[in-house]
Amino acid sequence: MTDETDVDYSKRASWRRLTAFGLTFIVLTAVGLYVVYDLFAERSFSFDSDLLSPKILAAVAGLLFVYFLSDGLRLYFTLRALGHRMPMGTMFRLVFLNLFFSNVTPMATGGGFAQIWYLHHHGVPVGRATAATTIRTVLAVFFIFSLTPVFLVTLDALDSGTLIGDISIALVIFVLIYLSFFTVLLIRSHWLIRPLSFFLEKLHHFHLLGDARHRRWQFKARREMLRFSYSFRDYLGGRPLYISLSILFTAIFLLSLFSFPALLIHGLGYDVDYLISLGLLVVTTFIMYFAPTPGASGISEGVFGSFFRDILSGNHLILVIVSWRLLTIYLGMLIGLVVLQRELVRNRRISG
Repeated sequence: MTDETDVDYSKRASWRRLTAFGLTFIVLTAVGLYVVYDLFAERSFSFDSDLLSPKILAAVAGLLFVYFLSDGLRLYFTLRALGHRMPMGTMFRLVFLNLFFSNVTPMATGGGFAQIWYLHHHGVPVGRATAATTIRTVLAVFFIFSLTPVFLVTLDALDSGTLIGDISIALVIFVLIYLSFFTVLLIRSHWLIRPLSFFLEKLHHFHLLGDARHRRWQFKARREMLRFSYSFRDYLGGRPLYISLSILFTAIFLLSLFSFPALLIHGLGYDVDYLISLGLLVVTTFIMYFAPTPGASGISEGVFGSFFRDILSGNHLILVIVSWRLLTIYLGMLIGLVVLQRELVRNRRISG
């Protein structure tokens, strides 16, 4: 009875945290939109029915299809390179679960854990699941981190004195931190065993972990870290076709993600340079990687408004920001919430 009570309490606490993060996401989004409205949009906003034309709606639907499909396939082929084959239905449920959790937790921390839990629940060892999600993330980071310096140097729209200086400094710091961490994680992951073991020792010392749980976690931490190291080697030694497809679909996913603003701006009748729009979105996404708020809420809207204010008129700026976030974030989050509820109901039936 005590175990069931503890499980119920843990579930209630988790939902309270998710609710708190969700409300924080909504509030910060509203704050970010108001800042853009006040500073960059000249306190004007108007809805434009041009975005609802059949041609634009069809183009948006097609781009959404490519966006969600490539998101699922980039992880699918990463898993295939690691020797695991998951049903397509499972993979695409995972896409939306990731969109939900990564955008209601600070710095997208929940998305990775949710994917690992979900993959493990469907038969993938934790070390392999961790390797797959990390490799998938590293591939995207490689593209974004490689392109960001190029666009910072070449785009006249970002050539604005203090802004470019601040971003360049942040770029160097974050690139070094990110690349150093992922290099150690992928190539020398066993180096992380000792710091992790020390952390667990401290939790045990302060009575935050019982004796039995401490021994179990120490064993699992070492085992899964070694499994992760072997898994990355297996990925590099996997079938070249699957490795190539995982890279290809990562590129397609990012290209589709970065193309939404250009499509929306074009739909509103602007003669937008696609490369400029693409570059501004790459830099925006780079900054969003380090936003401490859930789903980069507030920060993403502010950065986007700052970058695109010279391209869009004030009355269209808020409209494009909301439409961009609706298509790339809000829609996937809502679907992810539905998927999560269905998964919880299914698990309850199985356990019942």
